Amino acid sequence: MVALVGPTQEMYPVTCASAVFGYHGPDIPHHYEFQLCTERPGPVPTTMGVDIAVPNGLEALDNADTVLIAGWCPGPGLSTALGSAVLAAHARGARIVGIVGGVYVPAALGLLDGRRAAVHWECTEDLAWRYPCVNADGSVLYIDHGDVATAGASATALDLCLNQVRREHGAALAMRIGRQLAAAPPREGRQRQGPAPASVGAVPESLAPLLEWVNANLDRPLTLRDMAARSGMSPRTLNRHFLEQLGIPPGRWLLDLRIASTRALLEETDLPVETIATRVGLSSAVNLRRRFRNALATTPAAYRRAYRSSAA
Repeated sequence: MVALVGPTQEMYPVTCASAVFGYHGPDIPHHYEFQLCTERPGPVPTTMGVDIAVPNGLEALDNADTVLIAGWCPGPGLSTALGSAVLAAHARGARIVGIVGGVYVPAALGLLDGRRAAVHWECTEDLAWRYPCVNADGSVLYIDHGDVATAGASATALDLCLNQVRREHGAALAMRIGRQLAAAPPREGRQRQGPAPASVGAVPESLAPLLEWVNANLDRPLTLRDMAARSGMSPRTLNRHFLEQLGIPPGRWLLDLRIASTRALLEETDLPVETIATRVGLSSAVNLRRRFRNALATTPAAYRRAYRSSAA
């Protein structure tokens, strides 16, 4: 993993990536190496008012399996050398990840032509005007095409990086890293950005205790009324808070969490599906299989076999 940084670099997405892809101690498998590079090695100014020393030039992209571009000046400020290095990395099979202004780089290079790209809601019209072949979407957190992934907001960097770990090494590892970082429960890319400031970023304080409680009681057959009672809100008010702050209704969020926990248990244990269904609050193997197929277009048994084969 190589983060390509540029002038007046915003550090939050870069440090998020470093936190996810860095070393987490002997108890968590370490699959990534993380480093910075820039077009002109040396001091790079940041939005914090201090410079960071970046010793690596564009040659660092030659062996990168993922190129993270977090923050960039919109428009035609892309040098030929930088553009060629990113295109060469992509052609070699590297994954290109654009966050916030970094989305403009793959857009300028044609890597998003005919594709949807997650863009910050304030930049949607600008990116669509500059690159009309790109379907700019300012409503979702992130979009992952496999070879190219985009996220519109700085705070989405953590979600997108954890999503990459989930894709490459399974939901269990992504959840373990997320728990160590004290990250919020996983947010799916389809969740909405929304123009309200509370809808992006860390879990809002008003919902954080409730989400932690749900995590600790996932085996219970929780309902919207249970969650509302725990939070001291009416079901209607709780539903509105979820939509405003997380972009999805509480029932959808709860099901996403149960599916993520199911994936982790299928990956890390040999527990039968009936037992897993009880642990994640889906009541029965029949209900779990139906929900799992609807979410992932596969069965729990097929998922477990595919993950075990891939891991081996």
